[in-house]
Amino acid sequence: MSLSYTGVARIARPSRDYREEVPIPLTLGVPHRPDPNALVHGLLQPVCADAPSLAAAPRGAEYGPPVVRASSLLGTAESDDLGRVVVHLDIDPDELRAGRTCGYEAVRFHVDASAAHLADALALRLPSPLVVFPVFDAIDVAETAEAVVFAHRTPGIGVADTPRRIADVLAVVSHADVGLVARADDGDEVLSILAATVASLRGDDIAAALAHPNVAALRALIPEAAEAVREVLLGIEIADAVTARARLVEVGLIAESGAAT
Repeated sequence: MSLSYTGVARIARPSRDYREEVPIPLTLGVPHRPDPNALVHGLLQPVCADAPSLAAAPRGAEYGPPVVRASSLLGTAESDDLGRVVVHLDIDPDELRAGRTCGYEAVRFHVDASAAHLADALALRLPSPLVVFPVFDAIDVAETAEAVVFAHRTPGIGVADTPRRIADVLAVVSHADVGLVARADDGDEVLSILAATVASLRGDDIAAALAHPNVAALRALIPEAAEAVREVLLGIEIADAVTARARLVEVGLIAESGAAT
């Protein structure tokens, strides 16, 4: 995969200690026309407070499965079918399994884990992939991200976290096969983490990309490059996904004609 706008590009891959960059040339052949929509397809994951808001979650090509708390699923009508969702584990998984719930397909499970409970979170056995959002305070970020990756889990991080922490996590996941899930507060943070992911794959300055996303460069990514980015950045949880989408339309990452429903 290339993150260049030409047929041949170099992705700077860090060594094991994430300091020495080793550029790897990748040949892509004739470049394809940029397709900005490919970069954001299924990217935005609406965070839903309860079952009614889940039913009203926005739909469209740019939206991925909505995120709903496991506790909100308890007591829902068994006749309901919520479709594909991401389940945020705010209760014990055994309680969710034993409780009465509506029909749904759990695409992924998400869980927050403090340092004291990280090992327990990584040991969870669930029917779908697990994303672990570590609480990075006072712990080694890169080492923690590595532990999550080595357990074949997907790390999660908030875009509002420090640039250094985001860079450390991206240095690990950009060259693994488990991806990353982010949490954003608005459309500008969505742009920041997209730009940071591109920077991590190119060996560029991640902190600079977070602070000043090059939106023109994001729009210019060829489809293969967009696919490479999305293999790393699996989704972005965001409460106001509709407003975030409007921001992406405003900057040209989503075609105006691609109206959501």
